Amino acid sequence: MRAAGSWLAAAVLAGVTLAGPVPAAPGTRTAAPPPGLVTVLDLDGAIGPAPARFVQRGLEHARRAGSAAIVLRLDTPGGLDTSMREIIRAILASPVPVIGFVAPSGSRAASAGTYILYACHVAAMAPGTNLGAATPVRIGGGPTFPAPSGDGGQPRSGDDHQGRAAKPPPANAEERKALNDAVAYIRSLAELRGRNADWAESAVRDSASLPASAALAQHVVDILARDVDDLLAQADGRHVTLAAGETVLHTRGLATETLQPDWRTELLGIISNPNIALLLLAIGAYGLLFEFLNPGSVFPGTIGGIALIVGLYALNLLPINYAGLALILLGMGLMVAEAFAPSFGVLGVGGIVALVLGAGILIDTDAPGYRIAWPMIAGLAVTSLLFLVFVVPIGIRALRRRAVTGREEMLGLHGRVETWDGMQGTLLIHGERWQATADHTLAPGQLVRVDSMDGLVLHVAAIARPERP
Repeated sequence: MRAAGSWLAAAVLAGVTLAGPVPAAPGTRTAAPPPGLVTVLDLDGAIGPAPARFVQRGLEHARRAGSAAIVLRLDTPGGLDTSMREIIRAILASPVPVIGFVAPSGSRAASAGTYILYACHVAAMAPGTNLGAATPVRIGGGPTFPAPSGDGGQPRSGDDHQGRAAKPPPANAEERKALNDAVAYIRSLAELRGRNADWAESAVRDSASLPASAALAQHVVDILARDVDDLLAQADGRHVTLAAGETVLHTRGLATETLQPDWRTELLGIISNPNIALLLLAIGAYGLLFEFLNPGSVFPGTIGGIALIVGLYALNLLPINYAGLALILLGMGLMVAEAFAPSFGVLGVGGIVALVLGAGILIDTDAPGYRIAWPMIAGLAVTSLLFLVFVVPIGIRALRRRAVTGREEMLGLHGRVETWDGMQGTLLIHGERWQATADHTLAPGQLVRVDSMDGLVLHVAAIARPERP
């Protein structure tokens, strides 16, 4: 009986295993599925090539990791138009919902940040934050057209129905084109996400800004949240439209991971700073120049070549004015010409002036964080002057100095024939006896000049008649 019971228990166990799991009885709570994940990306500071690459890689990482959503935490004064559009294109193509969040308190999404927030599937702000001021800027600073002077904010004749002072028309066709393009772009984003397109246009045309509470009231953003957890709780259940179609967010209580920039992004952020790019360009130019003046030093040429290539790569990522780059190169050339062909300082001073002017207009944008600092330009001018006065003359003297050792030192030296037989014999040069050959017969005591060397045998030519006793 005991054996029969064992066989019966084994048969029941095998049947249960083959049949699969037993359905839970009505009202029984099953185990919860594993929790999802929300990826948090921090877009902090001016928007440029490095932040754009960071966001693109972050979105791709979230897609591969199967994240339920991405929180793009914003605190930016704006940045480059090209980088802003790269970020927006990545957001619009993302298969993972992107929640833009201006946070923490005290942060802002100004200028390009406003466009990026409008592009996100869900837009949110923390208390004490603001957004707006999205008017395009031109080189030299300031809005595309000047803001009118006000009188305490009171409406005047010509003011619009919201009490804003009427803007004068843009000054020229280029400014009108840039303004209209920006307006159309932000309105298209607003209409895509179902947000306030009229205020978006005013942010571009009138540099309008809003605090968080007013932005929520005017349907510029969708959520006002204290932190990421509060944001995820409020975003839960919202319908968003992705490139593949509409989906519903399930974000309440999900764990978060904050993605940090990798070393490549950090390095790109350093070299794409216009001040660093200009410094690398100068180091490269002067390093190569020093190598040319003093061949064989190796170290200046190696460092200069690397710095020049990295600097040019950085400038390739930035909106540069090629006239400014040409002036910088011209200035360096004039300073070198001053060393080779002294002009009582005319070429040198002209080179420094060209260098300063070129550095001042090198970057063709006035976006925040992408201006070359005047102290950097002044330091570059002073360094160039010192290089011109002290380093270049030393290099030129070394270049023109006659060799004092080795094979090169022997060529051109004068000696006196000691013994000679036919076309060969011995010479005395600097008190040393050398084997020598010539194309003609020489006489003892005759002065000769060394024309070439073959191993330790000199080939000479006569320069004087033999001495007479």
